[in-house]
Amino acid sequence: MGTASIHEGVRRMRFSSLLDRTEAKELTQEAAAEMLGINVRTFQRWAVRYEAEGDDGLVDRRMGRPSPKRAPEEELERMLGLYRDKYSDFTVKHFHEQLVKRHNYVLGYTVTKLALHTAGLVRKAPKRSAHRKKRPRRPMRGMLLHQDGSRHVWIEGLPAMDLIVTLDDATAEIYSAFLVAEEGTASTFQALREVISEHGLFCSFYTDRGSHYFYTAKAGEKVSKRQQTQVGRALSHLGIEHIAAYSPQARGRSERVFGTLQGRLPKEFRLAGITTVEAANAWLKSHYIAEHNMAFAVHAEQDGTAFIADRHEVWRETLCVIEERTVANDNTIAWNGRRLQLPESRLRPHFVKAVVRVHAYPDGTSAVFLGPHRLATYMADGHELPPDGHKRGSALGALKDKPCGRAKSASLTAPARAAGDVVQVGAEKRSSSRTKKLTKPKKRKTDSAVAAVP
Repeated sequence: MGTASIHEGVRRMRFSSLLDRTEAKELTQEAAAEMLGINVRTFQRWAVRYEAEGDDGLVDRRMGRPSPKRAPEEELERMLGLYRDKYSDFTVKHFHEQLVKRHNYVLGYTVTKLALHTAGLVRKAPKRSAHRKKRPRRPMRGMLLHQDGSRHVWIEGLPAMDLIVTLDDATAEIYSAFLVAEEGTASTFQALREVISEHGLFCSFYTDRGSHYFYTAKAGEKVSKRQQTQVGRALSHLGIEHIAAYSPQARGRSERVFGTLQGRLPKEFRLAGITTVEAANAWLKSHYIAEHNMAFAVHAEQDGTAFIADRHEVWRETLCVIEERTVANDNTIAWNGRRLQLPESRLRPHFVKAVVRVHAYPDGTSAVFLGPHRLATYMADGHELPPDGHKRGSALGALKDKPCGRAKSASLTAPARAAGDVVQVGAEKRSSSRTKKLTKPKKRKTDSAVAAVP
């Protein structure tokens, strides 16, 4: 006996009891109808049928008849066949999306799920545990960003790799996602460059306590606030707060996103025919991220954004590996097993014993700075690159070719003809004629003047 039959039996008993009470004037028809959850007109029709046919008049005439809104059996069989043949490892929601997208499927998600349950192809989800109170989201985009990596076999036939995802806390939008062999400083900088170049600087950055994010004196203890990694140094320079998570539960939003991605991305890669990391990263940026955000992103509590444009693009010289080196006696520094020769500069005669900074960029090039001045740029093999877009000695490649100090001019005592000549100071001894003081010539006495003398 099904649930509908049981409900019909209960309804019959309740109706007969209430009908007797209405006939005895204990209840009005309106009160009896309200107790049954029907309107008065329906109660009156049931009373007429009960008097004419008895209990048989109360039988639900819909029982045993197929619903006019029932899904077509042919479409359900087609759906079940597709699931068995091609999508057996998909979740029901993901499977339904692919049916609508690729197979002109028009039935709803609930009908599809119930049909899969009835056919025994999908198990019902287990009952959820006790309710946990979620941490409220930030009210505005750009206030807090999550970044994390998940190691998984993302592409069939390739070993496990790390998927680096950066998403917004307010909306759950994914701003950056790509595959790398192993998570580290380089992958973090790459994700930050993608986000900041497109959206701008943000307020806070929430990550785990990986060694490329924080220094931790002892495993399991709090992170060090004195020592900074390359990532910590860059975030501090950009004015972004770095927050450490001390448990997987604290990163619940990113963990749930990775659960969704692990269930979807490998199948999506397979359907798209992607077999290489390069093709996967290009496809993620051009197709998947937008589709994922459309399906799973939520609206922020407040309009607007907390992102701020980096108009001077400080991030270009900040989101890179920066280390200090001391210049040797031959004006070279040691870097990556090579000796980088510093060229001559107008800043100083030499750089021996000077402490300089080396900026290592993602493309393999590097640059040497003395304070704000770029001294030279080098290729990955250590050869110096010709100045292109910056001058030697310029501040971070942004200043124009301005002379350092006051330009030399001709001596104030030099003759006019020497205005175009190069003045040599201290090269030769000046002639004595140039150093003698000029005197006025004495006037000769005339004869008349001599005669006038007594």
